[in-house]
Amino acid sequence: MKKTPRTIALVANTSWNLVHFRFSLAEQLQDSGYRVLAIAPPGAYAERLRTYPFSRYHAWSKLRAHGQNVLQEWAAARELRQLYRILRPDLTLHFTIKPNLYGTWASSRLGIPSISTITGLGYPFLHPGGGNRLVPFLYREALKGTTATVFQNEDDRSLFLKTGLVAPAKTRLIPGSGVDTRFFHPLSENHREGTFTFLYAGRLLRDKGILEYLKAACQIAESRPGLRFWIAGEMEPENPAALTRRELDPYFSHPAFKYWGFLEDIRPVMAQADVFVLPSYREGMPRAVLEAMAMGKPIVTTDAPGCKETVEPGENGLLVPVRDEEALTLAMRQLMELSPAVLRDMGEKSRQRALDRFNMQAINQQFLDLIKEVLADGIPAKKRSVVF
Repeated sequence: MKKTPRTIALVANTSWNLVHFRFSLAEQLQDSGYRVLAIAPPGAYAERLRTYPFSRYHAWSKLRAHGQNVLQEWAAARELRQLYRILRPDLTLHFTIKPNLYGTWASSRLGIPSISTITGLGYPFLHPGGGNRLVPFLYREALKGTTATVFQNEDDRSLFLKTGLVAPAKTRLIPGSGVDTRFFHPLSENHREGTFTFLYAGRLLRDKGILEYLKAACQIAESRPGLRFWIAGEMEPENPAALTRRELDPYFSHPAFKYWGFLEDIRPVMAQADVFVLPSYREGMPRAVLEAMAMGKPIVTTDAPGCKETVEPGENGLLVPVRDEEALTLAMRQLMELSPAVLRDMGEKSRQRALDRFNMQAINQQFLDLIKEVLADGIPAKKRSVVF
C-alpha cells in the first residue's frame, strides 16, 4: 500500500513572505516527499501559492499583519485554529510574530507539533512601550506549546533565553532563510564614467536606518559630484515605523538621489551599485544584504544583531554603530575612496561568504533535518490552554 505523504503547513503573515522567503524550502520539502500547505492572508502573491511547490493554499482571511484591534486578533487566532482542525497537518511551521503566537497556540490546543521561527524581533522589541510590553509575555506563553523554536542569530536566542521566553532545549540556530546563490550572482556592470553608486534596498522604515542613509548621502553629495544614491523598496504606511512621502520627498528630489520603488527583480539595479548599504537597527538575518553579497557587492551595515553576522570588517565591508549618522558617513566615504581593484576583492569575499554561510539549499537542509527530528519523535505537542 502506498504510504500517504506527511503534510506540513507553512504559515506567514503575508503571501509575499512565503513566496519571497520560503518558496525554495517548499520545493525541497516537496522533493523530499512531503505535502506542503500554504497558509497566509489573501494578497497579490496568493495566486503563486496555489501552484507547485505548494499542494494547496488556504486563506487566513481575518489576519491583519499590523492590526491591533483585540477582537480582530482573537478572531484571527480562532480562524487559524479552525483551519488546523479541518486540515490536520502533521506539522506546522510558523514564520513572523503573529503566526508564531497564534499558530503555536492553535497547534498546541490540537496536539499538532509545531516549529516557530523568530525572523527578527521587530517593532515590538525596538519600541517596548504601550501595548508592545505584552509581546514578551505572549511569546513566553505561546512558546511553551511549540516543539522547537528557530532563531536566525545568536543575539536573539540569547535574549529569549535570558528573559525566560523559551526553554533552552527547544531552541535551534539556523542563519536566516538563505539566499539563492544561483539566481543572485555577479552580473556584468554598466557604469557611466566618473560615477559611484550606493544602493539601499529595503522597506522605508525608520528602524531600517533609511533616514541615516539619506542624511549621510546628503553630506557626501555636497562635497563630491558624480555620486549616485539609490533607494529601492516599498513604503508601508500601515507600519508604525513607516516614513511618509512628505518626509521622503525632500531627499528624493535631490539630483543625486533616485527612488526606484518596489522592484520585483532587483538584480539589474543591484548590478550597477558599487556598495550596498543597510543601516538597520536590528534584523533576524537581512535578506537584502545576503542578496547583495551573493551578487559580489561590498557591504556597509550596522554592528547590530543579524546585520553584524554578514560582514567581516575590512574584508567584505564595514560595520557601523546603530543610529550613528557620522560613522555611516565616514564608512561610505572610506569605501568610495578605495581603488576599483580593492572594491572588487571585497565583493568577491562577499560572494564567497554568501556561498559558505548562507547558501539557500544548505539552510533549507537544516530545516529538513529539524523537521525529520521533530516528526521522528512522534510525540505531539501537549494539549494545553494558552492565555493571551
